[in-house]
Amino acid sequence: MSRFFKRRNIRYILPILFIAVVSSCNKDISISLDGSDNNLGLSVTDSFTVNVSTFQMDNLPTAATGTILVGKANSAKTGSISSSSYFRLGLGNVSATIPDGAIFDSLTLVIKPNQARYYYGDTTVNQKISVHEVTENIILRDITTGIDNNLTPAFVTGPTLFGKQKFNYNSTPLGELTFSPRIKSLDTLSVRLDQNLGNTLFNLFKNNDIKVSSNANFQEFFKGMVIVPAASNTAVLGFNDTLAVKVNYSYIGSDGFKTRAAKTFTIDSKSYQHNNITFDRTGTPYASLNYTNKELKSSETNQEVFVQGGTGVVANIKIPSLREFILDEKISINKAELIIETPNSNTGMYPVPPSVMLMVANINGIPVTAVNFPFTTTIQQVSFSKGNDTGANGKYVFDLIAYLKNINTVNYYDTSLFLTVASPSLFSTANTLEIAKENNKPKVKLNIVYTKF
Repeated sequence: MSRFFKRRNIRYILPILFIAVVSSCNKDISISLDGSDNNLGLSVTDSFTVNVSTFQMDNLPTAATGTILVGKANSAKTGSISSSSYFRLGLGNVSATIPDGAIFDSLTLVIKPNQARYYYGDTTVNQKISVHEVTENIILRDITTGIDNNLTPAFVTGPTLFGKQKFNYNSTPLGELTFSPRIKSLDTLSVRLDQNLGNTLFNLFKNNDIKVSSNANFQEFFKGMVIVPAASNTAVLGFNDTLAVKVNYSYIGSDGFKTRAAKTFTIDSKSYQHNNITFDRTGTPYASLNYTNKELKSSETNQEVFVQGGTGVVANIKIPSLREFILDEKISINKAELIIETPNSNTGMYPVPPSVMLMVANINGIPVTAVNFPFTTTIQQVSFSKGNDTGANGKYVFDLIAYLKNINTVNYYDTSLFLTVASPSLFSTANTLEIAKENNKPKVKLNIVYTKF
């Protein structure tokens, strides 16, 4: 094993530190301090080959993220991404009885932008959403009970709902709304729903029907709702999951004046709210990338590679000769950085992810752990560093010291690195990152600073 963090004064003297860059040439240098014959050799190597491919992860959980993600966005390079949001309703503010003589007014769905006021895509165009009744039970899946734990991603710990899951719903909408998606100033969306359904719910409450006596009874009667974007939409938007479905009614109060009130349904369990996220990559270099054909080498995509939240697309990074390099007993690693560059910006209609992370994937392409900050158990999530107006790319820089220390252990054999959107955005956004190219190759570099003895 190489001597990581070797305690010698020499490591603190900048002239003797060496940077091994993927694209560098081979050099050997011998340095002697204070006139002695104890030489320390510095070497520049180009032995690292970084192979990068685009990989489609499976079984990405999208339940209980706090975000109702709805919309559709299009990119000429990566295709379209679309999200519909399913949820079950429970009995919220329904304890008070409906007064005699009350009259049903309307049924409305009320949603508000989430705290981040998230958007991805063109928000200058009006968007349209429709609300439908779900006609089958929303059921959690458990993929953790199999014999082989190596087939379960690290971020799946029990029964949940996944992004590729969809449930049957009535094709006739309960209600529709066209709106301007100025999400930075948008306060509330209110969708007027089917009057007949509203009147039915009103009468259930008024008659103290058993169907509204408990959440379980109500969900047998009404399975849930799904919010669906129109095919012509141009933006994916994030709404708060603290929505309300209101049965609005009015009555004459004891003071003789008209009083308005409502029975309010809310999401009874966030575990049963999830976003069904789909994609269409027709006409792009990634047209054949899907849950069956999970990996495309960069040579198959004109050296293009991208990363995307929601759909679970990652950059699969392999450095074949790294393990052999680390085994050299004559070197001591001082610093290791993985640098990923992107031509994209963190502003505009299609901002890059504000942060990304690295996961360690096994031979089956299943992420089994994450790369942490050195000497901690905290997942390393690195922020985007923007480029400049003179042509410099934006970038993400990872500290790989901890990863290199583990790379030759049994658990890391036959593994690779997945570059992903950072959690929790991985499960609740459409954030997309394209990797820059240099010399017709993805611009991913490994820089290692080490001392050679």
